Amino acid sequence: MNISTGTILLSKPSLNDANFDNAFVFITEHNQKGSIGFIINKKADKFLNQLVEFKDCIAFPLYYGGPVDNEHLFFIHSRPDLIEGGTAIANNIYYGGNFKQAVALLNNNTITTKDIKIFIGYCGWDFNQIEEEIEEGGWLVKEVAVENVLAY
Repeated sequence: MNISTGTILLSKPSLNDANFDNAFVFITEHNQKGSIGFIINKKADKFLNQLVEFKDCIAFPLYYGGPVDNEHLFFIHSRPDLIEGGTAIANNIYYGGNFKQAVALLNNNTITTKDIKIFIGYCGWDFNQIEEEIEEGGWLVKEVAVENVLAY
């Protein structure tokens, strides 16, 4: 199976991992070091303003990005014209960038949930691990328009 940046994976019941029940994972990095992605369809039980360092922000929904590094926030967006420093993934979806800028744009309602998705944690795999999990029947490569990633 040929996985690349921008691929969307749908977990299958045979994966047998509660972290990934009915998960849609958007792959943002895939190389010789491994793969990184985010679960795009699972809202976290927190909002941005519930985190101490963002207590003065709007109540913006956070998503559970995956079981790795739940101490940090990560984000994808479709506004490279407003948020500097992001990495192009596919079809006008960018990973990361200037988070302070993004938060300011959220607070003044310049960008909304249609433009950005913020995650607590991420999914990570070692080199070839995700391909092995696909071959074993744990994941289905999903035919979804990448531009709809922020709509989940």
